[in-house]
Amino acid sequence: MSDKWVKVLFVIAGLYDGILGLAFLSMPEAIFAFYAVEPPNHVGYVEFPAALLLIFAVMFFRIASNPYRFRELILYGCGLKLAYSILVFKHEMAAGVPAMWVPWAWVDIAFLVLFLIAWYRIGKLDRPD
Repeated sequence: MSDKWVKVLFVIAGLYDGILGLAFLSMPEAIFAFYAVEPPNHVGYVEFPAALLLIFAVMFFRIASNPYRFRELILYGCGLKLAYSILVFKHEMAAGVPAMWVPWAWVDIAFLVLFLIAWYRIGKLDRPD
């Protein structure tokens, strides 16, 4: 069985998080204005998570380069996706959260499920020589 879909998945994840990270790092004010959401009182509250997304994007590209060798890194990606989604949905249920954050949480749930499937499947496949 091929692992090609796993490589494609992590390239897509790297592009997704990389683009979001770059967008929030380079133009957070424009993004908040587009969604009519009041930005935080200091841009650093946005820049740090944006930088983390760039770091995770690099990790996802690394996983895509050799899913067998970097299989355990997939679990860190699962942690990222789970943490973001749980926090958004928790705040949405409790007191509400700006709607701009919710679609990204659903995308991260989809990535989480696919990451877990990939982690499991790579563990079951014979490692290529």
